[in-house]
Amino acid sequence: MTIDEFWDVIERSGRESSTRKARVAWLVDELARRPIDGIVDDHDLWTSTMNRGCTVDLYAAYWFVFLMGSLDGCEYFVRWLASLGRETFEMVTGCPDRLVEAPQVLRMVELEESYDGTGESPRPGFESLGYMAYYADEKATGEDADGLREVLKARAVESGFPLVPAIGGGPRGSRGISTMSGRWLAGCRG
Repeated sequence: MTIDEFWDVIERSGRESSTRKARVAWLVDELARRPIDGIVDDHDLWTSTMNRGCTVDLYAAYWFVFLMGSLDGCEYFVRWLASLGRETFEMVTGCPDRLVEAPQVLRMVELEESYDGTGESPRPGFESLGYMAYYADEKATGEDADGLREVLKARAVESGFPLVPAIGGGPRGSRGISTMSGRWLAGCRG
């Protein structure tokens, strides 16, 4: 699978489904029809895409736009950002300040501002999108994803959150926010 094929599958999934759950199911079905190497390639490309999006600059933009900043939340936000398609993802990861130029982000901010606290919060995030290769592997092989994990380990594919060392590797959550915002503000004053 090439990077162009990867993005084509991501974007087609958005056109072929109307909910996040249906979208993940569509992606799982699509990937499960491919050879196992194709599933592994998809995961490799997904990991490199996520690593490209999980940066200090995008984390800071996310935190300031949405006024929240857990590392988990940012990671799920980057997954959601990828679900918007290649053009939007590359625009924002290329220059995180352009986050506010994405119409979907502006819509999410409007929804967040009008949220009355009842029902599900409209926060951007798409956690389950990150597990599509594992679900596809389980569907294709009929076994749990341990085999896929072993192949990924042998390929040295790691999906760690690249910005954790930048904020001191501390626990996920508010400690990271204060450390991150302190460094960001220091950089703005300098």
